Amino acid sequence: MSDPIPFSTALRERSSGAHSSSEGAGFMSDLMKGEGTRDDYVALVVQHWFIYEALEAAADRMRNDPVAAVFISEKLTRLPALEADLEFLIGADWRERIEPLPTTRRYVERINKVGATWAGGFVAHHYTRYLGDLSGGQFIGKLMARRFGFDTNGIGFYIFGDIADPRAFKDVYREQLDAAPWDAAEQERVIDEVLVAYQFNTDLFVDLAAAKAAQQVA
Repeated sequence: MSDPIPFSTALRERSSGAHSSSEGAGFMSDLMKGEGTRDDYVALVVQHWFIYEALEAAADRMRNDPVAAVFISEKLTRLPALEADLEFLIGADWRERIEPLPTTRRYVERINKVGATWAGGFVAHHYTRYLGDLSGGQFIGKLMARRFGFDTNGIGFYIFGDIADPRAFKDVYREQLDAAPWDAAEQERVIDEVLVAYQFNTDLFVDLAAAKAAQQVA
């Protein structure tokens, strides 16, 4: 009898298709290929701010939850870096000049809901965002720096100064996923919520493309 697949492995395998379709969404694909503009990149950073504001507020609420607290680390906090990026990219009045797109509103509502009531759901969104940031996000940050001539200003979101070895950090995170006290049914719920998170990301890229098209027509 073969050993059961570790939960973190099952999670990665079950979500790999959703991850690929999210990365391949037109808006993000154009940005990665060098066909997107600086304004496109700024539009993405703006939406990230709303998402991480919700996610990190949820982390504050979940700090005393015995399951969720294991995954929460100050080393992952992105909001200060995003705010510095937005000040650099837009100006000191950036807060008055940004608004969430429809998908971002729904995404934030979902994070707020699970982040107040369900540790597994919170971890699903936490995993989807931060492990993505520590994986493909590192490549995206370097690419945007080259494309738009950024040094660290403008791409601070992608720089995890307190994590010397992202690969080792991710390995520990996956071990924590494997050790989480979830039965098979709860593991399925967490995987389903990760797929929900990926769908929000894919839909957000569609929203960003639509907003760009609307501006071009205007």
